[in-house]
Amino acid sequence: MKKVCIVMGSDSDLKVMEGCMNKLDTFGVPYDVRIVSAHRTPAAAEKLSKNAAADGYGVIIAAAGKAAHLGGVLAAQTTLPVIGVPIKSSFMDGLDSLLSIVQMPSGIPVATVGVNAADNAAILAVQMLALSEPELTEKLAQFKADMQASVEAKDAKISAQFAK
Repeated sequence: MKKVCIVMGSDSDLKVMEGCMNKLDTFGVPYDVRIVSAHRTPAAAEKLSKNAAADGYGVIIAAAGKAAHLGGVLAAQTTLPVIGVPIKSSFMDGLDSLLSIVQMPSGIPVATVGVNAADNAAILAVQMLALSEPELTEKLAQFKADMQASVEAKDAKISAQFAK
């Protein structure tokens, strides 16, 4: 199975990205975690993205805040899908990060999830990998069935609580 490369612009992003790692663990998807800065270590970002496919990765998840150029810098150097996770910063509650990631130029797409939505980045990565990994398709189907059952149970409980 191909791995996911989780790249953070700073170790301050780790708390948010732990949700991503936990979700990938749930699906049994292997991953590596790196700290690479688009601005402070551009050569390392270039090397990582250019070698990602050869290093066994199938998807890159890039988490960054503020200017949040990491996902775009990585996407420019690889043919792998890149998922951007905008990190909430003290400025504009993460809207600045979201806009930096989602507004990529033509030809350099970065799939973007919501601000601090690391779990969704992991699920999207699993869906991408599932295109060539049938066992992940089965796990995703069970995940969605479990979500449905949870909502139905909550609905039954609240409906009974407020029945007149």
